[in-house]
Amino acid sequence: MLLFEYILLIFLIICAVSVSFSKNLLNSVIIFMSYSLIMSVIWILLESPDLAITEAAVGAGVTSLLFFVTLKRIKAMKEEGEQDE
Repeated sequence: MLLFEYILLIFLIICAVSVSFSKNLLNSVIIFMSYSLIMSVIWILLESPDLAITEAAVGAGVTSLLFFVTLKRIKAMKEEGEQDE
């Protein structure tokens, strides 16, 4: 079990570093979602299910949804069928 916790912590650090180096905003939001999901699993392992549910709902759910809506509003995400001009 200790090995699994170390693997999760390594993935957490990789997500934190890679989100800052990502040039694509959509990729950054997806990496942020994975960071939140990994963090919720860590909260479960630390026997804190209330924080795990909150992290999953707010971090990976609501916040990511708001980021996607914002990217759509500022036209950072392309519609299906749109081409670069």
